[in-house]
Amino acid sequence: MAFCKYSTEYVASSKTEVDNLFITKYLPFTQAEFVKVYIFGLYKCNDAGAFDNTLEAFAKSLNMSEEDVLGAFEFWQEQGLVKILSTQPIEVRYIPLKNVQNSIRLYKPEKYQTFNTQAQDIFEGKREISKTEYCEYYDFLERYHMEQEALLMIMKYCVDTKASGVGYNYILTVARNWANEGIVTTAAVEERLESLESKSPELDKLLSTAGIKRRAYVEERTLLGKWLNDYGFNFDVILNLTKMLKKKSHFSFQKLDNLLTRYYEMKLMSIPEIENFENEKTRLYELAVEINKTIGVYYESLDSEVENYILKWTELGFEEDVLKEIAYYCFKNGIRKLEGMDKTVKKFYKLGVISIDALNEYLNNIFKVDEEIKNILSTFNLYRDISFIDRENYKTWTENWNMPSELINYGVFIAKDKEGPMKYLSRLLSDWHTKGITTVDEAKNTTPLDATNRTNKQNFTGRSYTKGQLNALFQSIDDIEI
Repeated sequence: MAFCKYSTEYVASSKTEVDNLFITKYLPFTQAEFVKVYIFGLYKCNDAGAFDNTLEAFAKSLNMSEEDVLGAFEFWQEQGLVKILSTQPIEVRYIPLKNVQNSIRLYKPEKYQTFNTQAQDIFEGKREISKTEYCEYYDFLERYHMEQEALLMIMKYCVDTKASGVGYNYILTVARNWANEGIVTTAAVEERLESLESKSPELDKLLSTAGIKRRAYVEERTLLGKWLNDYGFNFDVILNLTKMLKKKSHFSFQKLDNLLTRYYEMKLMSIPEIENFENEKTRLYELAVEINKTIGVYYESLDSEVENYILKWTELGFEEDVLKEIAYYCFKNGIRKLEGMDKTVKKFYKLGVISIDALNEYLNNIFKVDEEIKNILSTFNLYRDISFIDRENYKTWTENWNMPSELINYGVFIAKDKEGPMKYLSRLLSDWHTKGITTVDEAKNTTPLDATNRTNKQNFTGRSYTKGQLNALFQSIDDIEI
């Protein structure tokens, strides 16, 4: 009897860890009964000395026959995940998956005898498949659970489209990409090959335009399918860009794919849209440089900035001069990143301020408000900059309480000689608002005056703005939600 062992309750309440390699490399491709056996076996390993750790109890727990359980463990032994030490009585040892990944797998010769013959025939005697290459094919088939005939079809297609001397790394790269898409059966490979072959006329024309005198490779056929089917580009657009790259001596399928991917992400799907963008690109890049200089940032490459910010702002209708003013505002208010400027731009868009005329009109309205506030401060002999609180108070009086300017001016007249006149004015106007007073006459009837000989006409002084005051004026957009 073991000196120390887990209690039944401890085992039931603890956890059984499953390696992520098992989940990604084996679970999706293995029948459910085999997966159940492997995971339940892991659980039983936590309490190997338990009295019920037998094949009979194991099979009963899973509602399976003992023969089926043994068959499942034989499968996992073939995969290298377990080792059956004996069958009478049954004894199984689990192997760490990291050891399985790094080990050299041994396969039964008869399992791949037909595959070996057919694989060698594909090369038509032009080269011999080495033992290492065969093992790589076996390992791929075991790990990805692809049908042998499906891999043979991929091998032949790669050899036919690229060259008879194509290496097995190229073949397996194609096979892995397809397997990761779930293409592991003969029927699925046939369907993919038919789809690729259906693009042959377009590919021949594309290769001819690019000046390439050979058949298209598998990966190039796959790329064309992505551009046409996944992205939705018209073939004329693809051909037009091929001509453009060829003219600049920059053509390669990778460069063409990068270009089409970028246009797709920018939603530029037609030739006119793309041409317009390219024609405007120089101007947009110059604007990006100026904005960066204003807010104090530097990017070695402007491609991402133009695509993710500048282009989107101009597509919203923003004029360049407005964007420059917004950049200046951002700099003065400590916004030194494009993400922050983007939020500010969205606030102006919500206000409908996208042109320089709209900006001027918006600012003029703010200037008028500031002029009123400055006149009030001047009347109170307060010679300071207008604060955010001043603007918030005035906004409350005029917009929230709908007080006419005559009534506000009368309140200023009353508060002029009070201690803390701005606070007194706020309390006074609040009292009038609470009582529903909306005219000067109503206010006179409810509020005694300290000096009845004063008039409520004020001789407010004018105001002069410096360029720096523009910063404060933009505070009116800070509470806009985006």
